[in-house]
Amino acid sequence: MDMALIEAKIAEIVSHLESEVMEVLQDESLGKGETNLKLKPLASTKQILMNAIESIEMVNRLAKEEQEGGR
Repeated sequence: MDMALIEAKIAEIVSHLESEVMEVLQDESLGKGETNLKLKPLASTKQILMNAIESIEMVNRLAKEEQEGGR
């Protein structure tokens, strides 16, 4: 599994999410409630992606440990 590629793609998506967050924060026409409603899915998506990276790294580490232990 190409972790560098996966991490790069997720970083690209996170960067896009952060841009969207900045757009929402800079939109002065939105009230506090509307701003929060628009930010929640963006923050949740970012957290899901960060958790995915951690999970993939853990699976890779466990697979390497199994291979090394099976030799």
